[in-house]
Amino acid sequence: MADAAQPSTPRKPRADAERNRARLVAAAKDVFAEKRSAASLDEIARVAGVGIGTLYRHFPTRDALIEAVYRSETDQLAGAATRLSLTLTPVEALREWLLLFVDYLDTKHGMAEVLNSVVGGAPALYAATGFRASDAVAMLAEKAAASGTIRLGLDPLDLLRAIAGVANLGTTGDWKPAGRRMVDILIAGLRAETAP
Repeated sequence: MADAAQPSTPRKPRADAERNRARLVAAAKDVFAEKRSAASLDEIARVAGVGIGTLYRHFPTRDALIEAVYRSETDQLAGAATRLSLTLTPVEALREWLLLFVDYLDTKHGMAEVLNSVVGGAPALYAATGFRASDAVAMLAEKAAASGTIRLGLDPLDLLRAIAGVANLGTTGDWKPAGRRMVDILIAGLRAETAP
């Protein structure tokens, strides 16, 4: 009597397939930011250096590619919190991560038109990923407060709200320098030696 078939475990994607997927996501980020809704999937494949068939194997729809770009940016931002907390002092890690948040918002603003074209709208995508940024800033702010370098008399999410406020006010022109200045203002305001 033959043994019952063992359930198969999903195969790990080949290294070249993973590289192609990463190249497609990076190319899509750049092309969507530059061309917005006029960006074509053919152009994204060309910029990534792959054929259109490869793009469709990884991302069967335009929405799938847009979501992958947004999730990749969110994953990188969330992952940076742990990496920075292991390599920098707590207050430096918080500051550097907030600067990365400025870059993240800039990418999000550059892709706003494209994100709004996703079926179900951007709010559903934001809701599915937004907790990652709030969890990351909370972890970094709490570590900085525990180290005694800052006094945390506010919800860590308020730090993100302050930076997002600068981004939303700067819809005409380059808001990033003001966003970076806001990071330094926030860190200076939190420092324990300046607190009452």
